[in-house]
Amino acid sequence: MALYQVKIAYDGTHFFGFQRQGNVRTIQLEIENVLYQLGWKGTSILAAGRTDTGVHASGQVISYNLDWSHSCEAMLKAMNAKLPEDIAVNVVKVANDDFHPRFDAISRCYHYHIYSQSHRDPLKDRYAWCVWPAISIEKIGKASGLLLGTHNFSAFGSPPQKGGHTNRTIISSEWLQIGSNEWVYKVRANAFLYHMVRKLVFLQVKIGQGYWTEEKFIQGINNQFPQMSGLAKPNGLNLFEVQYQ
Repeated sequence: MALYQVKIAYDGTHFFGFQRQGNVRTIQLEIENVLYQLGWKGTSILAAGRTDTGVHASGQVISYNLDWSHSCEAMLKAMNAKLPEDIAVNVVKVANDDFHPRFDAISRCYHYHIYSQSHRDPLKDRYAWCVWPAISIEKIGKASGLLLGTHNFSAFGSPPQKGGHTNRTIISSEWLQIGSNEWVYKVRANAFLYHMVRKLVFLQVKIGQGYWTEEKFIQGINNQFPQMSGLAKPNGLNLFEVQYQ
């Protein structure tokens, strides 16, 4: 019996999020069904984070105990042969007995994709949010830099557990242009509040469109001033990487 640390990727379009919820289709349910076929006798896998309905991941990390007499490479191939096309295992390795994918993580990195034009593009909409009117890249770039450091982010999300603290440390936060009208927001923090990344993206876009002000955004960071209601669409969000020591 060994504890395995596994990196997975998934297209979240046709899932009701990561966490198991009865018999509805979730990432956790699909993976556990495959593990049962490999002789797993556990009750629940662990994950670095629980992504929402429609959110994607290229760097989600899970762990589970399994009595497996073959190599890690053989496990990777066995799982990928049985998993549906919208989930893939990328890395399998034996972890220390006390490894926990959530509590041992030192940072998480999310990417959020947007494109700006007056009409939707069905070939982009699966993985990006179409925003219009046009945005000021200068304004959203400036807003992203204001987030750096340790702050009480209660105006931008809620703690995973009721009564939990809302201080988080943002290590990096930037917008990069990847096409003539496409951008990706890259943000890394020690951890995030529930809905925090989608809220931050939404507000930065609204600042870029002139519907929200930098001053009110700063007040939310420094003084927990209530922010405009709304979230960026889930389909633009990707859990890109979870970093460990």
